Amino acid sequence: MAVQETAVSAHDVFPHIRIVMGMVIGLGVTRLLSGVARIVQHPRQFKLYPVHLAWVASVLLLLVHFWWWEFGLYHIQTWTFGIYLFLIGYAIVLFLLCALLFPDSMQDYQGYEDYFYSRRGWFFGLLASTYVLDIIDTLLKGEAHFAHFGNEYLIRTPVFVALCVAAIYVRDRRFHVAFVLFALVYQGWWILRLFDNIT
Repeated sequence: MAVQETAVSAHDVFPHIRIVMGMVIGLGVTRLLSGVARIVQHPRQFKLYPVHLAWVASVLLLLVHFWWWEFGLYHIQTWTFGIYLFLIGYAIVLFLLCALLFPDSMQDYQGYEDYFYSRRGWFFGLLASTYVLDIIDTLLKGEAHFAHFGNEYLIRTPVFVALCVAAIYVRDRRFHVAFVLFALVYQGWWILRLFDNIT
């Protein structure tokens, strides 16, 4: 008796990959929420820093947004291990951002401000890489999807990468306050304009 091979459609593969990505992103969300919960439980244990907390909010929004926009992968017709590996790598970078915001131990630091600036090279280096990874991710969803964002996308990406690179070297508090406020406002505006619904 011959064994019939059942063809696996792209729509069968996508939920499988989405589950794996979801596990990694879920770990990131858990890390952030656990860190915030520790602050609520022990607010005087370590000195808080508003810029650090603002980046926590920004990265949390980024993770939630990532899970929302990746539904666009549903339109990919041919899945390869390379695409799968890229998406898992992207999710891992996002998790590492969360891990950098809330370390396992703060015993070597005076507070979150001291910690944040001591690790800003890693944090902003990874954040810059997310903008580069986003270009590849957007292209994976097709030329029409990429074109949907227009010239703004082509300007937005290098500007944010440049700001991240500057943030690695600049320690001026005013720059970091301005950067995170700009990032949060623009991030919210970008999501509401272009990702309010999935089509």
